[in-house]
Amino acid sequence: MPSLNPLNGILGDRKAKHLLRRASFNYTQETIKQFASLPIASCMQILNSNNANNWEEPYDPYPTSAPDGYWTSSTAAANSFQNQGRKRKIITSWWWHNAMQQTSLKHKMTFFLHTSFTVSKDNGAGSSTHFYDHIQLLEHVAFGNLKTLAKKITFDNSMLMYLDNTTNNASNPNENYAREFLELFTILKGPQIAQGNYTNYTEHDVQQAAKVFSGIKTKNDRTIIDQDTGLPMGRIVVNHHDQNDKQFSDAFQKQTIQGKNTKAEIFDELDAFVEMIFNQEATAISFCRKLYRYFVKSEWDNSVENDIIIPLATELKAGNYELLPIVNKLLSSEHFFDTDDSNTNDNRIGAIVKSPLQLISEVVSYFKAPLVDPNTNPLHYFTFFNFVHSSFLTATGMNFFSPDSVAGYPAHYQEPDFDRQWFSSNTILARYKMIECLLTGKDNIRNGRNIRLELDIVNHIKNNISDPSNADTIVLEICNVLYPENIDLSRKNYFASFLLEGFPSYYWSDAWSQYLANNDQTVVKTRLNALVAAIINAPEFQLM
Repeated sequence: MPSLNPLNGILGDRKAKHLLRRASFNYTQETIKQFASLPIASCMQILNSNNANNWEEPYDPYPTSAPDGYWTSSTAAANSFQNQGRKRKIITSWWWHNAMQQTSLKHKMTFFLHTSFTVSKDNGAGSSTHFYDHIQLLEHVAFGNLKTLAKKITFDNSMLMYLDNTTNNASNPNENYAREFLELFTILKGPQIAQGNYTNYTEHDVQQAAKVFSGIKTKNDRTIIDQDTGLPMGRIVVNHHDQNDKQFSDAFQKQTIQGKNTKAEIFDELDAFVEMIFNQEATAISFCRKLYRYFVKSEWDNSVENDIIIPLATELKAGNYELLPIVNKLLSSEHFFDTDDSNTNDNRIGAIVKSPLQLISEVVSYFKAPLVDPNTNPLHYFTFFNFVHSSFLTATGMNFFSPDSVAGYPAHYQEPDFDRQWFSSNTILARYKMIECLLTGKDNIRNGRNIRLELDIVNHIKNNISDPSNADTIVLEICNVLYPENIDLSRKNYFASFLLEGFPSYYWSDAWSQYLANNDQTVVKTRLNALVAAIINAPEFQLM
């Protein structure tokens, strides 16, 4: 029976790997060892850390003759800087760098909120500085309150631009944001009852919601600062706001929200509307389903719906939509760790196909890739991240922070395949070429250029494997960390063949001894690179 009871005892390696993959982008052998020796409560305490970012503020190293530098804190107008696309890319590099420096749930939660309140940074979300404010808002609320985010993001300049609410006036309503707020961001449709009636709301409710949002517009110079977050926000134009009362349908018990005619009261009107939406059980259920799909598994049966999702939704609503307690309860549960039943057909461990972002983050962190420090060499760091962003992620179907539609990435919502959509004939080649690029230091996906990073597998083996002269030991210690489940004898022998080349085990022992004696890496580097490429491109590594 699916159970939200907390997991008892020390995690051990298998559960530690599972938790770390699902809760962090920073996946290291040292953290796995640490988590494996702790109970779940201690692990969650580490994951709940909210430390300051290692890289405090994005930096643009271009143009090289006179860099734009820390343009996001400039007093100049947001749209006055050139190369806005590059600058938005640099902002995502800033976010990813910080995610790779910390073992924290904050970054997974930030990305979850991105998938829930989607903007596309390169398709209508406005200037780079507004996008920076947007990402900071998601980070600010990552451990916070969903209702607060729903209110704050309505005034977010990127969101106002992306879904056209900045053009929403009483005399000329624009329903884009109102529709997506209901259909995708909060309560969701539910089964359609009749034309214009989607169970959870109606077309009439969309029209009334658009009136609530009318008159909320962008503030391009970022001079209005939200007192709660300290971040720039949009503005209210009172005479563009529909000041009439808004009456909603039976889906909301025919509730009436009184129209207001001052800036302060229009904020109150928005609060009343958001409270009405979040007072519906369907809203809490929709968020808990999203959380389950994001952290646990894309599909579930009625027992999971009744024993996991509905109780979490009840608790989420009763707790006024504080997000962290619900996520902690889910990630600490027997159900998350697959210990609540003996059914081998509904495994949670290894049940999600890794996103391209998760795939490259795990490789970079596990093999301790020599990432360039953006604080000291931003030019070379951006060169590497440009490969990650514009070659690897783009070619594998994950336009970073820029999904093709407001619904987000199909892996998070598109039935029946969900996360299996990361694999397709269009994306699989780049997915498999990723490790080749990191081993050679060349962008072999797009243009063959130097990416300013090359994995040193020989030194990794030398410094992290208990007996580098033993082919079996190397294979087992790498695979049993990188894969959700430990490999069997046949898989061990298969991978060892990349080191032994058909010879007895002493072939590798001799090769390693010769390397230690003369420091010539030629043979061991060739064999180890072939082994690592095989391990990374194996089906086992594609799952988490």
